[in-house]
Amino acid sequence: MSFLNLSSPLQWNHRNKWILRFLFLFFLIQVIPLDYKFYLDILQSPAGDKGFYILFKLANYTPGFVVGNSFANWLIIAGIAFAGAFLLERISRFKSLDYDKWYYWLRVILRYRLALAAISYGFIKLFPLQMPYPSLGNLHTAYGDFLPWKIYFHTTAIAPPFEIFLGGVELLSGLLLLSRKTTTFGAGILAGYYGNVFASNIAYSMGYEAYSLQLTIFAIVLFVYDAPRLYTLLVARKYTIANSYHPVFNSKEKWLKKIARPLIAIFIVWLGVAAYHNYTRAPYKYPAAKGLPGAYGFYNVRVFKWNSQEIPYSATDINRWQNVVFEKWATLSIKTAKPIIIDNRLGDQFTNNDHERNFESAGVGGRRYFSYNLDTANHQLSLANKNKNHREETFQLTYQLLGSDTVIVKGVNEHNDSIYAELNRINRKYLLFEGRRKPVKL
Repeated sequence: MSFLNLSSPLQWNHRNKWILRFLFLFFLIQVIPLDYKFYLDILQSPAGDKGFYILFKLANYTPGFVVGNSFANWLIIAGIAFAGAFLLERISRFKSLDYDKWYYWLRVILRYRLALAAISYGFIKLFPLQMPYPSLGNLHTAYGDFLPWKIYFHTTAIAPPFEIFLGGVELLSGLLLLSRKTTTFGAGILAGYYGNVFASNIAYSMGYEAYSLQLTIFAIVLFVYDAPRLYTLLVARKYTIANSYHPVFNSKEKWLKKIARPLIAIFIVWLGVAAYHNYTRAPYKYPAAKGLPGAYGFYNVRVFKWNSQEIPYSATDINRWQNVVFEKWATLSIKTAKPIIIDNRLGDQFTNNDHERNFESAGVGGRRYFSYNLDTANHQLSLANKNKNHREETFQLTYQLLGSDTVIVKGVNEHNDSIYAELNRINRKYLLFEGRRKPVKL
């Protein structure tokens, strides 16, 4: 009898026992936080982010024996589980193991682990945090200047109701997993959902291939438990007996169930509140500090001087600014012909430092993104490049607002070259903002 087709009462042969021991240890190591680097990461996180950050990380723990989200971790885990399975076989010769209960607890572990992952990712889509709406600077970036993963994120983010819907699917499926009676429904939905996420990760090089496949496998393992019965009932249209296995719990297991359920409920509520708070206060992927008042918009650089020498508009001059974008937050981006080494990170780290919040500059070429400190009393802007490969690039500028559509900036860069730029706002309309429900004139 195949392991995946087991149902109670079970006839455990030697092969099925060995497979169960191996899978139990293999999945347990992926679920229980045993990696010390995981705790160091949490302890070293900024204080202001700890609530949301710790809860999300706890719900999505993956072992990091090898740096990065790599399939190499699976090989290490499989080796440990393989050795552990043989050790348990030796132990079972002296002490009888209840394999029915082991199989039950394996499903419990996978149910709650997958539920927490689905619910946590559901929250950061329900409150659009994972894929925030494109910044104005990103909207003024050529399509070919994005890495594939950034195109995928923007394609989803420009339709917030769709992202919210995806979050709702994950959230509902995760909640279904919390009950044994609805586990098969939740697992079936998530097997297809995370299978699609895994394919997207591969196609768009999003960096979470191993984790998305891991969640897919969790969902499949849970779903196949009832798959033969569903096939018999729905496809073969034959009389089917539902699973009737009911484990007998000892005192410790009863105590574990009583304390685990309310703790998980508190965890889920706390995570939802923390995600909503982060979304309304300052979404973690974009800077929290407000930008220069009244400056938000796209600007043509009408006049530009480099070391007091005026440079006419040029699409090839590496020093000449072509256009500038002021965001609503403290980010300014500049279009130049100067070569850029792409920041290939995903911009999904949790930090209180606005300069480290690099989602808008990650995976982007064509524009140079700067965070800035604003001194309104002295009309000064201190710019620092957000790209990890161009940290040395800075500007110390003074600004002057002329009316509502002109900004003049002047100052020096990190090499003490003088800069003068006259910026004129282009009051253009964007079809993404206007929609198609009313006539639009551009």
